[in-house]
Amino acid sequence: MSDTVTAFSQLALSKPLLKALDEVGYETPSPIQAQTIPLLLEGRDVLGTAQTGTGKTAAFALPLLSNLDLKQKDPQVLVLAPTRELAIQVAEAFQKYAHHLKGFHVLPIYGGSDYGSQIRALKRGTHVVVGTPGRVMDHMRKGTLKLDKLKALVLDEADEMLRMGFIDDVEWVLEQTPDSRQIALFSATMPSQIRRIATTYLNDPAQINIKVKTTTAETIRQRFWPVSGVHKLDALTRILEAEPFDGMIIFVRTKNATVELADKLAARGYAAAALNGDIAQNQRERTVNNLKKGKLDILIATDVAARGLDVERISHVVNYDIPYDTEAYVHRIGRTGRAGREGDAILFVAPREKRMLAAIEKATRKKIERMELPSTETINDKRIDRFKQRITDTLAAAESDDDLQFFSELIEQYEQEHNVPASEIAAALAKLLQGDTPLLLSNKPQKRARDDWDRADSRGDRKQRRDERSDRPPRRQRDNDEPLEEGMQRFRLAVGHTHSVKPGNIVGAIANEADIDSKYIGRINIMDDHSFVDLPEGMPKELLYSLKKVWVAGQQLKITPVEKGRGGHGKGGFGKGGAKGAAKKPRKPSAEGDRSGQKTAKKAGQKAGKRPLSLQRKPRKNQGVSD
Repeated sequence: MSDTVTAFSQLALSKPLLKALDEVGYETPSPIQAQTIPLLLEGRDVLGTAQTGTGKTAAFALPLLSNLDLKQKDPQVLVLAPTRELAIQVAEAFQKYAHHLKGFHVLPIYGGSDYGSQIRALKRGTHVVVGTPGRVMDHMRKGTLKLDKLKALVLDEADEMLRMGFIDDVEWVLEQTPDSRQIALFSATMPSQIRRIATTYLNDPAQINIKVKTTTAETIRQRFWPVSGVHKLDALTRILEAEPFDGMIIFVRTKNATVELADKLAARGYAAAALNGDIAQNQRERTVNNLKKGKLDILIATDVAARGLDVERISHVVNYDIPYDTEAYVHRIGRTGRAGREGDAILFVAPREKRMLAAIEKATRKKIERMELPSTETINDKRIDRFKQRITDTLAAAESDDDLQFFSELIEQYEQEHNVPASEIAAALAKLLQGDTPLLLSNKPQKRARDDWDRADSRGDRKQRRDERSDRPPRRQRDNDEPLEEGMQRFRLAVGHTHSVKPGNIVGAIANEADIDSKYIGRINIMDDHSFVDLPEGMPKELLYSLKKVWVAGQQLKITPVEKGRGGHGKGGFGKGGAKGAAKKPRKPSAEGDRSGQKTAKKAGQKAGKRPLSLQRKPRKNQGVSD
């Protein structure tokens, strides 16, 4: 299928979707899209093995959108995602593709956001729900999310949900869905538990295995630069000034962007031209020939427009917009470093795109080094040298030219008439030549973007250390006297070894139900009937109250702060003493007292009495997985 599909128009997608794809710059489907879209359009269940960065979101979103009944306001598609970040990203993708579907509604639901707004949106009606397992279960138990008219269920990054301890929640949701629903399960790996779910719940699924191409020429030097938004053009200009290059291709995502960026670079004095799918073949050929002959130095192109382009002059490829999938990245940088020649590939990455950078590194099995742009002083020195060189070149070219003599006499005449030194006249002429664009830079390059990136790296290092600790078998400690990291506070949870809880269960519950990024969750110690977790100081009281009621391993967390300076055991370790100790300090969370806690529990019990606390499991026939 993927060998013959060369355009989205061949995939029987609706016209509004094709129009939206054209507007966002999608020109040809990736392998997983070419294989998956026809199957889901037919109503088949799909079991896909695909890494992040292969374009799988569009692979399931586009066909499911095509099959929607927009008049039906009850949820027809449910997507389960392991993290709130991915849930938001998938919901945004649905909204982008459905731009021309009148009346379409998608709702992301995840922990940490207000229940009230989510409930109101569900009551108004939504076609697609994208959520984390815990919050989806909460709404199902409340009766605010009804799936009796569900047509399709997507499990995105199933192995990640397994790693985070959500697999039981996923199965619970699966068991409440109609027998007739369609399922698409995507996972980067296929561990036994994921395979068991596929065997149990999917109906004769078509299996898709996307092997990402990892071949990149060893002669290509790959670097990235952390930058985002409006700063991209400044960073690109600095690279063009500092990097010695012969010919260059700059990749952007959309056709419009090729023209806009080409115009901006031309205004800065660069010989640049656009290359996209809307350009006529004869004009394309002229543009490529101009690049070969040196009449052009820079092409700004989309992925499809540059396919098959082989120009020996291309020494640099710049990914101005990060590609949608890893295979596109391999194709892009393959425009340089051909036939054993050396080449340079530079990738612009915004802090929110670090996930894609990691996917590219994993797919290519090569670390992409962070580049260092030259300082402002270095750039200014280069600009001054170039300005002086222009003077030298002009003098050399005009030695036998009467024009130089004419202008020399003109300057002498002005000097005598206005009594102005020749140096000042020359300075005025230089300013006139330079125009409104300053010759020298005054700003520092991308300091904010680098700082944001460095902070993210620091958080990532801390998370890696925590993950390494979490991977070790948990110790049954006599107490909990490990020192706290600066800026952290210790909390007690009412779940432990006797409940078969794992660190991933706790991380997943807190990260997704309390709107806390997993990077900020510190050390976890699991004891017999309780556990301890380190969280950032200053946790809001409302958030702690919400966390108390979160269920993990069949138990409510009932989180309470541990008094700073005390261990996690013995007198004053938790309960009243811990809560009081935390309440005395500014910016610390203050736990509710016993009496208010009893009132809250009583109210919760009264509310719970009005609805079933759990839903009955429905028997599921073993459907089997086809080979």
